[in-house]
Amino acid sequence: MPENGRGSEAPRGPQAPESFEAFARASQRRLYRTAYLLCGDPDTARDLTQTTLAKLFQHWRRASAADHVEAYARTVLARTYLAERRRRLRDLLAHSRPDPRPAPDHTDLRVTLMSALAGLPPRARAMVVLRYWEDQSVESVAELLQCSESTVKSQCSRSLAKLRAQLGEAHTYATGS
Repeated sequence: MPENGRGSEAPRGPQAPESFEAFARASQRRLYRTAYLLCGDPDTARDLTQTTLAKLFQHWRRASAADHVEAYARTVLARTYLAERRRRLRDLLAHSRPDPRPAPDHTDLRVTLMSALAGLPPRARAMVVLRYWEDQSVESVAELLQCSESTVKSQCSRSLAKLRAQLGEAHTYATGS
């Protein structure tokens, strides 16, 4: 009989539901921030964060056994984002699109950056966000997105060149040069 005097009880340790709740509370903001950078929309970012946490909960035994649960969660987030983008693209091709959104006001650097990021293809955007915002290594981004390291390097290089060309004056304003 356990020391607390009770008979059998719910599992404790990394597989326990309480540990998932603690992980979810501690990681929700970081996951949301990354999701927002990936999709550029607060509502979609909340949905993406919740979907990621739901998937983690569903496979918590496997996730909690990972060496780095945060990295596992980022992998789930990035792959969920890419899967949803592919699904949306299929839906978009199947249905006509409503009027495009008006161009954002470029007075705020954050809005300008989000607009520039939105111009990148989903996979390239994911690579840039994970590599430069999340400060992941080329190797970890390649593993996370299941591609070669050279693909990450070339996509990031092309994407950064495109962002620099788009940002132009905004980049100068931000750096004070």
